[in-house]
Amino acid sequence: MRKLLCLIFIAALAAALTTYGLWTTKRPAGHYLSDLRSMVAVNQGTPGERGNLLGIEPLLFATDYQNPQRLQRKLGAYLQQAREQHLLNEKTIVVLPEHIGTWLLLGGEKDELYQAANQAQALNWLAASNPVAFARAFVGAQGPGRLQDSYLRMKAAGVAADYQQLFGGLAREFGVTLVAGSVVLPEPSVRNGVLVVGSGALYNSALVFGRDGLPIGQPQRQARPGAEAQPLQVFPTPAGPLGLLLGNASTELQNYRQLDAQGVKLVAAPVAFTGLAPWQGAGLAPAQLAPLLGQQGTASISVFSHGQFWEQRLGGISVIRQGAQAFTAPSAPVARLLNLWL
Repeated sequence: MRKLLCLIFIAALAAALTTYGLWTTKRPAGHYLSDLRSMVAVNQGTPGERGNLLGIEPLLFATDYQNPQRLQRKLGAYLQQAREQHLLNEKTIVVLPEHIGTWLLLGGEKDELYQAANQAQALNWLAASNPVAFARAFVGAQGPGRLQDSYLRMKAAGVAADYQQLFGGLAREFGVTLVAGSVVLPEPSVRNGVLVVGSGALYNSALVFGRDGLPIGQPQRQARPGAEAQPLQVFPTPAGPLGLLLGNASTELQNYRQLDAQGVKLVAAPVAFTGLAPWQGAGLAPAQLAPLLGQQGTASISVFSHGQFWEQRLGGISVIRQGAQAFTAPSAPVARLLNLWL
């Protein structure tokens, strides 16, 4: 009898494991009607030969990330609207918000993840449907937040490939220089024109893509809490040398002074408030930022995402600035475009 019960238990366990294994391989592509509308909320200055800074404040939801093609279609619709409004040219620098690439880790997942009641439940589904990748990432996780580190690390190679294909493709399709928000990856770098990941610490990083769709320079990393400050790069663009200040780096006056000393008068500042990544974007009020930038004679743009990921609402005040002047966008239920002619 004991032998029979043992055989029944083994058979039941094998059946359960087989069923679970089959379940993890199924990735249904649900139907989703995305809101592709956008409006030009700010259009400051006069068109000229120097080009323009164009910030896109997208309206994003978890289901937009079910596959990269869906997100590309939404962002492409915003850029097409800008083209129709004559806001794109060969010297246009388009700026997207911080962490717009980080959420690519949600791609290709099960409907249960997108329909979860909250973010914690959604991340549990992420781990459950990718058990091998999650286990491997957990073993290699670093720092005190091992669980969060694992979520961000487990699909890093695929996220890096999707990030480059998506945002490099948009830059090439619309013939613009594109500051592709940011993405959290382990020790990212560009080798032979390809974004690759390492096995070390996670970094919130941003890439700039040229009009040919290829990366310009290396990823600009945001300094990790308690770590040594990351050097600020200068990105050559058709509109002039560009500085990139990611997240709360855009609130520190010494960064503008450093870029000014390097001959930079154009600054892109992708910002976000999101609970997924270990760093929080920290935006100052426009009244505080305007005199700060006026000291440097800098033209800059800060861009936030709007939308909702489960119980978490995304938001913030996107701002364009030229010297001591600052302009913000009025609230609207659709995506917003903020343009500054240089």
